[in-house]
Amino acid sequence: MILTTTSTLQNRSIVEYCGVVSGEAILGANVFRDFFANIRDIIGGRAGAYEQSLRQAKDIAMKEMEQAAEKLGANAIIGIDLDYETIGEGMLMVSASGTAVKCAE
Repeated sequence: MILTTTSTLQNRSIVEYCGVVSGEAILGANVFRDFFANIRDIIGGRAGAYEQSLRQAKDIAMKEMEQAAEKLGANAIIGIDLDYETIGEGMLMVSASGTAVKCAE
């Protein structure tokens, strides 16, 4: 599966547009991670636990989007957009969306 944020595919032609596909992931952040992330924010440095949670949520959302594209018979997704949101206290949401297409090999 070819994945790109651009609206075209270099050196390939799009032969069919299959539709918009998306994937979402919502993860709860651990209370202890939140506590230590706040301490790290106060003294400086990166909040590794949050970064790991965001990466995990992105991977889940991207995989769901790929699976939706495969069901449509697509072999690429163009125009991918990733959105990151916090929901309530300690909840992280990542949504991925794009256009599923069939491209010439």
